[in-house]
Amino acid sequence: MRLHFLGKGGSDRNGCPTLCANDQGSYVASGWQTDQADTIEIPHLLPGFAETGTFLGARMTDTGRGTFLVSGRPITDHETLSQIDLAEDESAIEVPKTERTYYGAAAAGRSLA
Repeated sequence: MRLHFLGKGGSDRNGCPTLCANDQGSYVASGWQTDQADTIEIPHLLPGFAETGTFLGARMTDTGRGTFLVSGRPITDHETLSQIDLAEDESAIEVPKTERTYYGAAAAGRSLA
């Protein structure tokens, strides 16, 4: 899996966590480990690096301290992990890349005014 760096921040160690797009049409996010292998903690700013017109297609639970808990498929293969600068307390997951859907007036092409 090849990764394309999108952005990182939220830590004083190498600017981690990180968000990347992969060559399989999804996102790879690194973040702080939790007690569940498929769930990481990421700063609120990380989803803002998503590609234009897309978002992380996974449930994000606000922790109330400036971070989200997000779940996805744990990344364990060395080739993919070698493309990410992980701190000792971090792991990475793959989450769907979902295209933005418009509702209401925006979907109908009408002005809100």
